[in-house]
Amino acid sequence: MADGPALALQAAVVSHLLSLPAVSDLVAARIYDEPGPSAEFPYIRLGSLDLAPFRTDGATDWDIMLTVEVHSRPVAGRVEAARIAGAIVAALEGAEAAAVPLAVPGYPLEWCQFEAQAVARQSDGASYVATIAFQVSLSGG
Repeated sequence: MADGPALALQAAVVSHLLSLPAVSDLVAARIYDEPGPSAEFPYIRLGSLDLAPFRTDGATDWDIMLTVEVHSRPVAGRVEAARIAGAIVAALEGAEAAAVPLAVPGYPLEWCQFEAQAVARQSDGASYVATIAFQVSLSGG
């Protein structure tokens, strides 16, 4: 059985980010759905995938709120997390029309829009997490 639109988008985002040196030079291949306890910093974790159908003219399109997290434990503080978050925004904002477009197999990407970003120190006092939110629209598969 083929993945639905949310999992197809998740796989496409991971593949897309890994293919772009502006991102992969900062985190190597450390992009996870769920990182293990020994995950090396910095890394990217895919956060929430909130899926809502949009029905029109007998077809179903998909609106998805996607969050991407950057986890950092740098000497330079929040700077590393913010720098990686900026590379992610540049990679995904308007990815439907980019030189290297985001391809979601089975669900053509209509648009990907950056919504918000927050960078916060974690309760351990040593780590930072940048959370980036995107609104994504996919055509029905």
